[in-house]
Amino acid sequence: MKSFLIILFSLLIHAGAAFAQVQVSEPWIRATVPAQKTSGAYMQINAAKEARLVSVSTPVAGISEIHEMAMVNNVMKMGAIKGLDLPAGRAVELKPGGYHVMLLNLKRQLKEGETVPLTLVVEGPDKKRQSIEIKAVVRPIQATGATDAPAMHEMKH
Repeated sequence: MKSFLIILFSLLIHAGAAFAQVQVSEPWIRATVPAQKTSGAYMQINAAKEARLVSVSTPVAGISEIHEMAMVNNVMKMGAIKGLDLPAGRAVELKPGGYHVMLLNLKRQLKEGETVPLTLVVEGPDKKRQSIEIKAVVRPIQATGATDAPAMHEMKH
């Protein structure tokens, strides 16, 4: 029985390591004014192995979409994309003016200083999906980027 428990514990440790392949740092959301129905969520995502961010959800928004902003014919265009590639070993930054998560149909005002839960769904090359539960800090309306104090979050299944 004791050897069975040791083997089981060893398997659980190795399984946990597989789920710690994606890290999220500096998650934040821009604050809103009372009647505002949209905001953006930003962060850095680093995958140890090739993966793809396929969806994001939060209880504060009716819809959450992965968006990109790009210059097209000297005009900045923004729109939803089906997913965002996360190359192995290279951080992908979601930031104002670039890739970001668009929060639509907000259910309430987002106030500076509060934290908001987000669930990111990441898909591996094998098409298996895993969730990352994070808390994003709401920053001032005029915020433009991350602070210097990184907060790391690892994937939870």
